[in-house]
Amino acid sequence: MREPDRLWPSPRIEGGPVPGHQVPGGRILGRRGADPRGNARLTAMTGTLLLVLFVAECLTLLDLGNMLTLHVFLGFLLLGPVSLKIGSTLWRFTRYYTRSEPYVRRGPPHLPQRILGPFVILTTVAVLGTGVVLAFQGQGPTEWHQLHREAFLVWVVVIVLHLASYVPKLPGLLARRLAERAQAVLAASLTRWLLLAGSLAAGLVLALVSYHLAGNWGGSGSLLP
Repeated sequence: MREPDRLWPSPRIEGGPVPGHQVPGGRILGRRGADPRGNARLTAMTGTLLLVLFVAECLTLLDLGNMLTLHVFLGFLLLGPVSLKIGSTLWRFTRYYTRSEPYVRRGPPHLPQRILGPFVILTTVAVLGTGVVLAFQGQGPTEWHQLHREAFLVWVVVIVLHLASYVPKLPGLLARRLAERAQAVLAASLTRWLLLAGSLAAGLVLALVSYHLAGNWGGSGSLLP
């Protein structure tokens, strides 16, 4: 009879596999810091939240004169989840290139995503960063208006290409937890949900603290000339 393929034996002590060894199904036991599938789910969960928030933010551009306060509020709210998304993405990048075995086994993202990834981060930081500067600066034409506008236009192009490669995968990434053991799922899921809720709470605090900044524009100004 043919032996099942395994990278190395899974010795047992006191009736259970040793943490850190591979068991059938490709799981690595006892490595909470090396969980590429958990990282992928966290990235997908955060990406889904950001998709909703960014759509809402873009909709305020349809009548920015009357929705400027909401536009500024959502812009600051986005800072928390965007930071989490960048963190989870850079975590996978770092773990892969520092040769963490589970991440190496999972492999790198597809080539289009690897090419677009840095541009997504840079353009998102540029849009939010210039928007924060404008919110604090107040009404009056400056070079930051043009930078914010140009960053937004480039971001739209990059994010559309990014979504084209990621959106079809989100349901599958989120549903994979159903295939894992209930205990492992609940424990890891709680951590991921706490991270997501924490990032949203941090963004909400920033949005509430900076809510008054919309008044710098008289409630009728435009951040996009």
